[in-house]
Amino acid sequence: MDEVFRALADPSRRRLLDSLNVRNGQSLRELCAGLDMTRQSVSKHLAVLEAAGLVTTTRRGREKLHHLNAAPINAVADRWIGRYHRERARALADLQTALEREPMENPTFVYTTYIRTTPERLWRALIEPEFTRRYWGGVALVSDWRVGSPVLWQDAPDAEPKDIGQRVLVAEPYRRLSYSWHSFQPEHAAHFGWSDEELTERLRERRSKVTFDLVPHGEAVRLTVTHDDFSPDSEMHRAISGQLDGSGGWPELLASLKSLLETGAPLPEAVPAG
Repeated sequence: MDEVFRALADPSRRRLLDSLNVRNGQSLRELCAGLDMTRQSVSKHLAVLEAAGLVTTTRRGREKLHHLNAAPINAVADRWIGRYHRERARALADLQTALEREPMENPTFVYTTYIRTTPERLWRALIEPEFTRRYWGGVALVSDWRVGSPVLWQDAPDAEPKDIGQRVLVAEPYRRLSYSWHSFQPEHAAHFGWSDEELTERLRERRSKVTFDLVPHGEAVRLTVTHDDFSPDSEMHRAISGQLDGSGGWPELLASLKSLLETGAPLPEAVPAG
């Protein structure tokens, strides 16, 4: 946490984070264009932000893209804001977002966390129903995890797994897993209090996809979750990001996964992403 505060203390680094908050997934060239700094200076600032975990990177061909990573900021919030009316703070933040938000043309969610475990055990936690049920709020993911196979949702141990349109896109054991994401279901409308008309509107969004990248990091594994291919100004993007009231999204679910693998117990009342 000390590294996070040191990284945030510099106004130039805060401007870089602000730029990524407005449009995630920028190259070094794009970030330099918006700042009165040399390419070398921007690279040095990005290195500090990466070391603090505030920025994570992905590759698109030869291009290196930079993403704002919310995990360390979430840790700061969990440490202090919880005791001072967390729900009131969230309500005020949601109001400000609603008043100031401009539609996002290509929203992307990227989240990196470090889990003290092995790639093999983390892989099992991503694909085995016995694991997923514990940190997905009671939902088990059921699949043979072959490319093209369905990823079924099982709401209870004795329930029939149901097909909600998710399909395996990539399955490279211990390295990468990717599958298409579901559209909103009637139970989401009930949870969020949407009318039939609001649900119908949200069902017009195209399906997105989620990708998990596992990289060994000493005695831990660096897990990067990239959720993309959303419709412009996507409500699903806000749901999986934890921006909708009542949605823990990926940040809460991944914190529960980390807790399960490191302590043997998930966080209480984990809310499934989306």
